[in-house]
Amino acid sequence: MKTLIKNGYIVTKDNKLNQVDIWLEDSKIKAIGQLEKEGIDFDEVIDAKAGLITPGLVDVHVHFREPGFEYKETIETGSASAAKGGFTTVCAMPNLNPVPDTKEKLKDINERIEKDSSVKILQYAPITKELNSEELVDFKALKEEKAFAFTNDGVGVQTAGVMYQAMKEAANIDMAIVAHTEDESLLFGGVMHKGEVSEKLGLPGIMSATESSQIARDVLLAKETGVHYHVCHVSTKESVEVIRQAKKHGVHVTCEVCPHHLIMKDTDITEDNGRFKMNPPLRASDDQQALIDGLLDGTIDCIATDHAPHSHEEKNQSMLHSPFGIIGSETAFQLMYTHFVKTGRFTLEQVVNWMTKVPSEIFGLETGTLNIGSQADMAIFDLQKQVEIPEEFVSKSNNTPFIGEQVIGETIYTFVDGKVVWHRGE
Repeated sequence: MKTLIKNGYIVTKDNKLNQVDIWLEDSKIKAIGQLEKEGIDFDEVIDAKAGLITPGLVDVHVHFREPGFEYKETIETGSASAAKGGFTTVCAMPNLNPVPDTKEKLKDINERIEKDSSVKILQYAPITKELNSEELVDFKALKEEKAFAFTNDGVGVQTAGVMYQAMKEAANIDMAIVAHTEDESLLFGGVMHKGEVSEKLGLPGIMSATESSQIARDVLLAKETGVHYHVCHVSTKESVEVIRQAKKHGVHVTCEVCPHHLIMKDTDITEDNGRFKMNPPLRASDDQQALIDGLLDGTIDCIATDHAPHSHEEKNQSMLHSPFGIIGSETAFQLMYTHFVKTGRFTLEQVVNWMTKVPSEIFGLETGTLNIGSQADMAIFDLQKQVEIPEEFVSKSNNTPFIGEQVIGETIYTFVDGKVVWHRGE
């Protein structure tokens, strides 16, 4: 089938917008240029209506909750939520029930993905059995069952010796260790960033060192083992500096940052509201600036959402009792475009690269580009129309403090292998 996408714009390496047509055929990009004038007989013509055409967004950090927590999200609803946000490849965390710590359990999840997902889902495997033990999984067997990488996201690896052994195992089979960095001995029951706001609200705080101290441990172990070590959701200025220095010393370390940590800070929390509870927490203004600077100087590699759905009942309570987590798949591009591109802090090219090309490159994925011959995984965004983030989402959950915000950058179309998996409609 031959499909023409006409009247769209792509952002170039010099941050200019060029009008193009794109020819899709047999799940791939056949040609890019001024094609409508060439008299080709297309089976379908899609009008991009002056929208921005990008490679499909890539999110290396989502939680789709299936199996075990389907009341929060499922593979079907999570992938649909991702498609609405312009994501075509997402990487799903293993804090599930059962945890996919054997080939059989991982195979079950991959079969569910094949059956129910509208986007490409790459499934993580855990580092240790049941996520919270000190017994390593069979790394080689899980790689054979198409594990994307290894992570204990949600809890982290508390023992240095276990992390060292895990890194050695992963390095031996050329796989990445992806780390939720949190020293549980430094948590002290914290529910938000430790500072003036936590004291004012009477809530226990989470120190910055809870995160950065474990990153410092891990980069030394990564240097020792030569593993690719990727840090999830960096949130503190100390963490950014540790990673910056590790990169300067040749450690193979990469990292991600979430839109909510770039946009919000702890002073935005004016009441004890579970929607503001996330892990890591919203930090101070100097941490926020360090994250922005880290993206600009290359210390931070890419943007990921940490899409973490929970039920309304779970989040609609005090931070003391609410679970950690914020959804992000449907709002990530809109928020980044509105807060950073429209304000001139980042270029459009930078944001697109941080959400497509760079995460693909650091994990060796065959996606993230608009090239002739590449898979037709693409998104089209409306950069003209302002919309309000609604209370109802394609996701089963709506746990985000961004509801009601006016944003620009709504997804018009999302394509996976040349097929439409999301259309905004008129």
